[in-house]
Amino acid sequence: MTPSACPPAPADDRRERRTALGVAAAGSFLTPFMLSAVNVALPAIGRSLTADAVQLGWVATAILIAAAAALVPAGRLADLHGRKKCFQLGMVLVAAATLAAGLAPSIEVLLACRVFQGVGIAFVFSTGVALVTAVYPREERGRVLGITVAAVYAGLSLGPLVGGALTEGWSWRAIFLLPPPFCLLLAWLTGRNLRGEWAPACGGRLDRIGAAIYAAAVIALLAGLADLHHPAGGALFAAGLAGLVLFGRWEIRHPEPLFEVRLLLENRVFAFSCLAALIHYAATFGVTFLMSLCLQVIQGLSPREAGLVLSVQPLFMACVSPFAGRLSDRLEPRFPASAGMAVTALALFGLMHAAAAASLVPVLVALALLGFGFALFSSPNMNAILSAVDARFYGVAAGSVATMRLIGQGVSLGVVTLMFAIRVGRETLGGIERAVFLSGLRGALAVFLVLCLVGAGVSLARGRLRAPGRRQAS
Repeated sequence: MTPSACPPAPADDRRERRTALGVAAAGSFLTPFMLSAVNVALPAIGRSLTADAVQLGWVATAILIAAAAALVPAGRLADLHGRKKCFQLGMVLVAAATLAAGLAPSIEVLLACRVFQGVGIAFVFSTGVALVTAVYPREERGRVLGITVAAVYAGLSLGPLVGGALTEGWSWRAIFLLPPPFCLLLAWLTGRNLRGEWAPACGGRLDRIGAAIYAAAVIALLAGLADLHHPAGGALFAAGLAGLVLFGRWEIRHPEPLFEVRLLLENRVFAFSCLAALIHYAATFGVTFLMSLCLQVIQGLSPREAGLVLSVQPLFMACVSPFAGRLSDRLEPRFPASAGMAVTALALFGLMHAAAAASLVPVLVALALLGFGFALFSSPNMNAILSAVDARFYGVAAGSVATMRLIGQGVSLGVVTLMFAIRVGRETLGGIERAVFLSGLRGALAVFLVLCLVGAGVSLARGRLRAPGRRQAS
């Protein structure tokens, strides 16, 4: 597409703003809803498709690897060809892949569908918030972005509840058959009510070599981590690290980079805040997966009951996040963020001992503490990331956070899969001994605990933000 052929961004109107906010918030709700709902259904999926513990780990991991590998190229394609068009493409792809997953006859087909789900989610993640920022004036963006964040927490909160109820009342397949009509409705509403394409890089070109290097590196890194106990997995992991280094060197030299690598190299606060986000997601995302299995395999809860227990964490996240955000306006963001990481570490330590307790009270307390720590870290850390860059880099900063989140989540589930492969092996959930299962669970939580302690140090070491004025990294 040539610059002259680029569609202009139309003048904003009220209907267009409401549509952009509605579809972005709904997309922000649906993706974490599907991820958290499936976690509760994993034991049922294992029984239905005769899948072992390692394969169930890949049900959760495959979608994140695919989303992380596709996110950066998807964001660039949206800038080149239109954010509305790419958002619609993502929703249609998610709908098709999710429907196919609900009809999957085997665990292998289900895993393939999860990969395509991940690619679709990458297009949704990279365009939804960008659509909102394109149609709302700067003075209203904080409010509407807060709505999209609240939608994420709502999805995380309702996912275990609805997923458990659907699994227990009907089948795990219902979790996959419910979202597709809503995804298609969102794609239709987007095309009907949004008139522009918002292609800020229209006329540019996609760095295909850089996209291929990035995708291959992320896939190798996360897949190798999950299989790190084998020599081939270690080689794949090392190749992934080398690929990311190669990607960084390539992007620095490219005139139209996929990712602004120089921002990471030249801005200490931004770089350390992004690294802290990656570490925190790596240390927390796999907990829901682990505790979903623990509550059903060890505690003997039904999927509905397990979903109710797991909703405690996102509920505390939703309640504490506004307070934490305001706190980071008064204090240096690194202080509440680092405290949140420390609280998360304490919660992980509690879960290591609460998993085998006869009572659910210690588990509930630890999950509440985990939600509190997550919220105390997340909002201030996001504040630090956006405050550390000039306004022209807000899109890059938001994309960086999304990339760190997905890679961190993939690392987290890779650790879980690795621990189960080492401690449990290819046993189905019904055949796992209690002591063996708890050994794998505690091994993963111990790795997460160490990551949190490292992350707290990284968070404190990010440096100060200048105030007032530009508040650029010092």
